[in-house]
Amino acid sequence: MSITEQNVTDVVVSTLNSDNPRLNEVMESFIRHLHAFIREVEPSDEEWMAGVQFLTDVGQMCNDVRQEYILLSDTLGVTVLKDAINNRKPQGATEATVLGPFYRDGAEVLPLGANISRGEDDGEPCVVRGRVTTPDGKPIAGAVLDVWQSNSSGFYEQQDADQPEMNLRGRFESDENGYYHFKTVKPKCYPIPGDGPVGKMLTSVGRHNMRPAHIHFIISAPGYEPVITQFFDNADNYTRSDAVFGVKESLLADFSQVSDEALAAELGLPVGGWLVDYDFGLNPEA
Repeated sequence: MSITEQNVTDVVVSTLNSDNPRLNEVMESFIRHLHAFIREVEPSDEEWMAGVQFLTDVGQMCNDVRQEYILLSDTLGVTVLKDAINNRKPQGATEATVLGPFYRDGAEVLPLGANISRGEDDGEPCVVRGRVTTPDGKPIAGAVLDVWQSNSSGFYEQQDADQPEMNLRGRFESDENGYYHFKTVKPKCYPIPGDGPVGKMLTSVGRHNMRPAHIHFIISAPGYEPVITQFFDNADNYTRSDAVFGVKESLLADFSQVSDEALAAELGLPVGGWLVDYDFGLNPEA
């Protein structure tokens, strides 16, 4: 068969012969969309090789503590779209958002009220508290909240040799009434890594690389669908222009400065410390 501009897509698709029907389906869709992109854009040889080099650079930037391909997926809005499709929830269940490239498995299980800040200068003291419930508000006891965040300089511990191992990470279990609380530091906005190919891509298309202040969570409980999510400081300047498109209205939280001495003492905070209340809803498994 003679390969032409008109038939090449169908010819390539016709070679798919896996015993896995889903793999054939995914690959056919990928090939057809990729060929459609080439037909629409008509890249020159130089442009095509620039794209190949960009993907090469992204791969070469990946290592044990950095995943540049996840960063690329996040900054193109692909991750948040995939998460929205895979996590359609009823009213009252917490919305999912991006995992991000800095999650680490194996955080220590800590008692409620413990402090995940182990560094000397992580940031301003903060208490996070709330409940884990079903979508209709019934408490979920024993839900695990896997928590992680950056320090006030915008670095996660695996990015920063000056931070203690597993700093600003921990796991907590909700009590018999679904309540949880822990101490940390008030998150701040920070730039996603700009020293790699993804950062250069953002600069070249006129975008910033800032994320609004947030705390990450993975919340799970037996009999319920786990959720990967974050909540965001409602007062942050970047909540309307998150570089990875992860902000949703339901995930905005209000941080309040504690000026009352009695409340500060009750929370174990200095006067002027921060408090945020945020409740999570888990959807029962089908």
